[in-house]
Amino acid sequence: MANVILDNLKKEYEGGVLAVKGVSVEVKDKEFVVLVGPSGCGKSTTLRMIAGLEDISSGTLTIDGKVVNDVPPKDRDIAMVFQNYALYPHMSVYENMAFGLKLRKFPKDEIDKRVREAAKILSIEEYLERKPKALSGGQRQRVAVGRAIVRKPKVFLFDEPLSNLDAKMRVQMRTEISKLHQRLDATMIYVTHDQTEAMTMGDRIVVMKDGNVMQTDTPLNLYNLPTNKFVAGFIGSPSMNFVDGTITKNGTMKFSEKGSQLSVDIPKDKQKLLTTFIDKEVWLGIRPEHISAEKSKSSRINADVEVVEPMGNEIFAYVTCGVAQLVARMTPTAMQSGEKKDFTFNMSKAHFFDKASENVIK
Repeated sequence: MANVILDNLKKEYEGGVLAVKGVSVEVKDKEFVVLVGPSGCGKSTTLRMIAGLEDISSGTLTIDGKVVNDVPPKDRDIAMVFQNYALYPHMSVYENMAFGLKLRKFPKDEIDKRVREAAKILSIEEYLERKPKALSGGQRQRVAVGRAIVRKPKVFLFDEPLSNLDAKMRVQMRTEISKLHQRLDATMIYVTHDQTEAMTMGDRIVVMKDGNVMQTDTPLNLYNLPTNKFVAGFIGSPSMNFVDGTITKNGTMKFSEKGSQLSVDIPKDKQKLLTTFIDKEVWLGIRPEHISAEKSKSSRINADVEVVEPMGNEIFAYVTCGVAQLVARMTPTAMQSGEKKDFTFNMSKAHFFDKASENVIK
């Protein structure tokens, strides 16, 4: 397999539209890297530049130590799995999987061996003689993945391959692709807009916004140590709560919501970070699981419960305190819509973001 290096990769379309604004990422050999971000952030365009389906406006793309900016897609030794499967409807599953190898003039016995090996890995051996229309969405996606596997490429590329599947099948296919990565020991680059997919599958995640890389890190580091407000809000479901307020000091250091009664003490381990922000506006970020109905004097707020969503082993409580709209993720407890309730912030887990730059204060 191979490593892939993107060095200041840019893509500019006619009219000066800059879709990708200088992406620099190194995908190590045998690594599973996920590009994630909202629609229009440039992740699919970046993947298509790696595949050779989009010209590179500037920057350098290196695969296995070789600069491939001007190398045709067929000579890059990559295989791509598309969102819409891209199967030939008039061909059987076997023929679809064998088609690329036939074009490359592989011997028949080698083609048969590779197709049957891939079919066994993906548990689609019994469907080899069927046409795509006789398959479910999940089975078609397995065929599309199988067509990539038989190539034995240096790099696998996945462009939102699970977005057309139902929720249960998406979870199943996530597991299948993760197991496939372990089995093939392959370099894989995967694009999705679903942060849950990214968190559960990637060795590392590249979070993108407006054509720029916001942060590249492991899933846990992205969740626990976001570098800016965008990453903090994008990673996690439900997303992080943000409250706009001011750092004040009148004996004790507090965070007070702008024009409202929400006021919480700042723990000593975070006070040092915020000494230069006294009397300045900041964003307080706190994840839903760090808001509870436990009692505490220092960081307790009184809020109106708007909606309670029972999720089985937990509940999501959507509450309002002043102008702040918050969601709390808690173990099931007696709570009803329309009541007032005391909630506690676990301030040791809180994040603070500079109002001007939106970068985390650290």
